[in-house]
Amino acid sequence: MRRLALHFGLLLVCAAILLPLLWVVRTSFLPEPLSYSSDLMPAFTLDNYVDLFTSTRYGRSYLNSLIVATGSVVIALPFAAMTGYAFARFKTSGKGGRFAVLATQMLPPVAIVLPAFALFRAVGLTNSLTGLIIVYAALNLPFLIWILMGFFEGIPVDLEWAAQTDGASAWGAFWRVVLPVSLPGIAAAGVLGFILTWNEFLFALVLSGPQTATVPVALSSLQTSNGVQIAKVSAGVVLAILPLVIASRFIQRFIVQGLTFGSVK
Repeated sequence: MRRLALHFGLLLVCAAILLPLLWVVRTSFLPEPLSYSSDLMPAFTLDNYVDLFTSTRYGRSYLNSLIVATGSVVIALPFAAMTGYAFARFKTSGKGGRFAVLATQMLPPVAIVLPAFALFRAVGLTNSLTGLIIVYAALNLPFLIWILMGFFEGIPVDLEWAAQTDGASAWGAFWRVVLPVSLPGIAAAGVLGFILTWNEFLFALVLSGPQTATVPVALSSLQTSNGVQIAKVSAGVVLAILPLVIASRFIQRFIVQGLTFGSVK
């Protein structure tokens, strides 16, 4: 009886998580006039997906998000790996420096976005993908540093000592020994950084323009004088989560290994 109750509780939790998502998928295939219908599937159409790419700039925004999210992770990860390794192995700057890095994540985004806008406007990087890539790389860097620092602390230092005994320098031990061993953690950090950038709205809204808007900004624009086009928004949401699902599926093994890397030594 206890086991049956446990399974029933798990089913309820799964339903609470999956049903809203499934309802969004269902709504994305309904005509706009029937989007608020409570029937299970009163009609079926692909017009919402077609309209997203023909009557809006969603396709361009989708490509912008892919470029910005990928570019910011590619730029931030090397710096995060080196800084996280320095914090983990050499205790660089002590606990105060570590806390200072973490403290930057405690600032509310609204306190940073206006100074960032003024700075980027002065150097001509507003309404550009380059500006978005730079700002997201900077925003994600402290988060990635702390994640990778935990991964590096979980790697036995004896591996590096053995490499240095064989003639490797400190950099050589890091490059040839530590990085290959920590690939699951780096992959996990990269995926999490990609997700954070993909979903971010405020900086993209302030720093981008019609040609450089990202997916969250494009979805927010699907609001007319007659209200929100809920069926079209649902189609956009379904397409927006696809890269996250695909990325997580292909490197699921690395994410699981990476997130548990520093938990057992």
